[in-house]
Amino acid sequence: MIRLSKDELRRQRRARGRALLAAIACGGAVAAAFYAARSRAASPAPAPASAPASAPKPVQTGEAALGDWTTDAPGVRRRITTRELAKPFATPSVDNGPRMVPRPAGALPQAPAGFKVEEFAAGLNNPRVIRAAPNGDLFVAESRPGQIRMLRDADGDGKPEMNQVFATGLRQPFGIAFYPPGPAPTHVYVANTDSVVRFRYVNGDTSARATEEMIVDNISGGGQLRGGGHWTRDIAFSRDGRKMYVSVGSRSNVMERPELEAVEERRARIFEYTPDGKNERVFAWGIRNPVGIAVHPVTGDLWTSVNERDGLGDHLVPDYVTRVQDGGFYGWPWYYIGPNQDPRHEGKRADLRSKVLVPDVLLQSHSASLAMTFYDGRQFPRDYQYHAFAAEHGSWNRARRTGYKVVRIPIRGGRATGEYEDFLTGFVTPEGNVWGRPVGVTVGKNGALLVSDDGANMIWRVSYVGTNRTANTAR
Repeated sequence: MIRLSKDELRRQRRARGRALLAAIACGGAVAAAFYAARSRAASPAPAPASAPASAPKPVQTGEAALGDWTTDAPGVRRRITTRELAKPFATPSVDNGPRMVPRPAGALPQAPAGFKVEEFAAGLNNPRVIRAAPNGDLFVAESRPGQIRMLRDADGDGKPEMNQVFATGLRQPFGIAFYPPGPAPTHVYVANTDSVVRFRYVNGDTSARATEEMIVDNISGGGQLRGGGHWTRDIAFSRDGRKMYVSVGSRSNVMERPELEAVEERRARIFEYTPDGKNERVFAWGIRNPVGIAVHPVTGDLWTSVNERDGLGDHLVPDYVTRVQDGGFYGWPWYYIGPNQDPRHEGKRADLRSKVLVPDVLLQSHSASLAMTFYDGRQFPRDYQYHAFAAEHGSWNRARRTGYKVVRIPIRGGRATGEYEDFLTGFVTPEGNVWGRPVGVTVGKNGALLVSDDGANMIWRVSYVGTNRTANTAR
């Protein structure tokens, strides 16, 4: 190996510096780019997974934050506040449901740089909520056929070696939870549309050991109606396992008729029980459709992902994700996003006006925010730790589509920052047709994010591979 003298090293450094300055001074872009490339080649290797995947983009605010599917892309950040609330009926209320098409050949959802998206499982039947068991097995609620499916990827290669039905005969199952919290559950709980049941369970079980045990038998069941009849019920346990939370959506859009008051008596609420289904109480109310609920792994706070009401125009009312306050009232049906009265209930319940809570994170209206989870894995960059992910199923009551993506919700010190970021997009074709609709999100045992998609009837796996490797490649 040739060793250069200190004088020779200094001479070469001066020469390189003069070359770069000359290139810049004369507009030599090619020369400057070549020199920059040589400098990058000599620089240290990319940061490990503990560093952010890429520099954050500026936060979109005001009207720009409202956007639609054409403005979605991984890394796009939005902050919607009460200042952006449109006037009721500022635009017509439209029926613009998704035009579902088969998944285009080779199409994959898009994630931020450094992340890899691949098929985990295909050919499922209406996959909705997805939860990871402590041993890493994935449990999926296939709501339409009324069953829970179990998937096992024992070797961690991103493909399940085992794919079979765990339990059948359920009634529009949605929420799934393992009890007690921790590494050794004794039961798996399932939230049907009209009840909560449980099955005896030991880590590794691939099918139910016995018939279901009824835990709560008086949940208000729902249909499946346009803009209402919310049938999904989610379930979660407090960190200490002493409390069981069950979410129940409204039957109607906004309780438009007086006769609906009796129907809505036990709806638009999150209930709290003991794990045996006793000691029922209302934990929070006035939440039109709290589709997804989750408990923060550090603070123990309960959070929810909510579908707000329809019929007031393109930009009303924002869906939201929020930390749920015990005893909190969130406005439905008389008010929305604080003390804003729904014009269809003009002058009603003035006594509640000052009690309406403003949610933590407002989302684009009509996004149909469904299941949510907190990232507690160790594979993603450190900046993702304990942030929330929520699946946006996609709009129908909006002239220009929104939703059809998974968003990340930054959380600092247990509180939301107020903004959110597009994380997984690309489920809409350039023509505006839809081929995929995210529903459930969970964190796998190896730290990958799993996303259920009831449009393509599959589960996607998102892993972090680092910015120096190719992302979004099919297996």
